[in-house]
Amino acid sequence: MPVPPLASAPDDPHALRPLLGTVLDALAAGGRARGGPLPAGGPEAVAARVAEVLGDPLADHGDPDALRALVHVLAEGAADPADPLCAAHLHCPPLAVATAADLAASVLNPSLDSWDQAPAAAALEAAVTRALAHAAGLADALVTTGGTESNQLALLLAREAHGAGVRLVCGANAHHSLPRAAWLLGLPDPVVVPAPSGLLDPAALDEALTTLRGPLLVAATAGTTHAGLIDPLPEIAALCAAHGTRLHIDAAYGSGLLFSDRHREKLAGLDAAHTVTLDLHKLGWQPVAAGLLAVARPAELAVLHQRADYLNADDDTEAGFPDLLGRSLRTSRRPDILKIAVTLKTLGRTGLGALVDQVCARAREFAALVAEHPGFELYDTPVISTVLFRPAGAGDDDVAAVRRRLLHEGRAVLGRARADGRLWLKATLLNPHIRPDDLARVLKLAAAAATKPAQAPVKKPAEEGTPV
Repeated sequence: MPVPPLASAPDDPHALRPLLGTVLDALAAGGRARGGPLPAGGPEAVAARVAEVLGDPLADHGDPDALRALVHVLAEGAADPADPLCAAHLHCPPLAVATAADLAASVLNPSLDSWDQAPAAAALEAAVTRALAHAAGLADALVTTGGTESNQLALLLAREAHGAGVRLVCGANAHHSLPRAAWLLGLPDPVVVPAPSGLLDPAALDEALTTLRGPLLVAATAGTTHAGLIDPLPEIAALCAAHGTRLHIDAAYGSGLLFSDRHREKLAGLDAAHTVTLDLHKLGWQPVAAGLLAVARPAELAVLHQRADYLNADDDTEAGFPDLLGRSLRTSRRPDILKIAVTLKTLGRTGLGALVDQVCARAREFAALVAEHPGFELYDTPVISTVLFRPAGAGDDDVAAVRRRLLHEGRAVLGRARADGRLWLKATLLNPHIRPDDLARVLKLAAAAATKPAQAPVKKPAEEGTPV
């Protein structure tokens, strides 16, 4: 059997070109077969289709058609964020230029754990992360896999700066990764401050900071996952300064507002934080992953330093070769900074800002449609690009049923969120190409689903060895 070609072999530089055609054709064909934002039929139908195409994943003999067949079935069974009716999560459609850059990163396959594996990528990362940190009003930034890793890093830096007794204080609206990070790092149980309106309550925070003893870390949120709300950052920053308390801001969703002249002011107070979570695979239109943790005090990153003679020998670093091990908790890691750098260089801040303005405007338009519709109730005017709504007079079970019905039919992908003690449908608008008639169609489909009779719940198949 001939040896398969490499993606970037010097003696065969065009080996990838015909495969790209296969992939692009399979993506298009799979999308046509899907016929909407989501495959119809629910989990069982999708799993059956995948099993049919995959067969034995460890068969003795290879299949030369595997690339086409598996890309086709992936696209056919995808929840396509580029479809205007796919609006459930912070799951953005990536820009073509960012995706093309990501392909280059995959072809060259640099690993940012030592300079001799990624010379240009190391220099690119150092420059771009610093620029993004400065945009947030901080000094430096590390590349992460997203908000969860960034939040965990923020708590790790707080623990190393203030001791293992440092206690997380966060709102009831905080992302689940924050209390989980406290658990993973062996920190005391977090103190959860009420967020009665979906926002961390400054009065309750002041009381907690006055009462609690020992080192504390306050975590605020700039863009909650459930409704896209932004905590009162200036008030929270002032309280932390008054109480001598460390501040972390999870701006995984809201950080994209930094690019917009129109919306940047919503992030006032961000520069008062010790650490800030940024994430460009949300309001930055990057393929996953594209997270960062910005820091105000770069010296604190010294605690991440590790020494491995084969990666960062002392004599190499003394000779001027950059030490990359202290730039991440990971060892092998791909150059996710390339797609970010290409996007920033191609669009510029104003180009990205225009995309942010577009989706925020569409969210307000959709909220206006909901408010004018007699069959729906609107939660509130959107702060970023998330709209919560529900059929008027519906119970929580009815709301959940509407969402599942749309998913099962493959008609629309809407999320769910709990606010004011009730369940809401959630539309997270991250597609800058969405049109006003798409918004009307989302509402029309939800209205139609709300009038259908309830279906019997789908019985979850028993796991092997589980009595039925």
